[in-house]
Amino acid sequence: MRAVSSTDAPKAIGPYSQAIRAGNVLYLAGQIPIHPKTGELLKDAPIEAQTRLVLDNLKAVLAADGMTMADVVSTTVYMKDLNDFAKMNEVYGTYFTGVAPARATVQVARLPRDVAVEIGAIAVKP
Repeated sequence: MRAVSSTDAPKAIGPYSQAIRAGNVLYLAGQIPIHPKTGELLKDAPIEAQTRLVLDNLKAVLAADGMTMADVVSTTVYMKDLNDFAKMNEVYGTYFTGVAPARATVQVARLPRDVAVEIGAIAVKP
């Protein structure tokens, strides 16, 4: 088991890793819409912009381990308001153009730093 991290994704805010590789599986921690270079939090941005930044951050962590979005087999999407699901889903779909990963989506009472969306993932290296 080893930690995987990228300077192109936000640093972990607490005692956790951006991702952990165990065998050929990469477990990616949930990402929120924080710009990795500036630290800007897109908390008040539209759900589409928040989703895009979250997925870009996940993409950066995957790249640090030589993987792409095509290697993602499962995601978990946490949303503040499921009324934004269609808008989130439209952006999400542009990141997974091949076989779409399995996914669970849940509405939660609150997310870190009061953002609207957080996404975690599991990827498998062929």
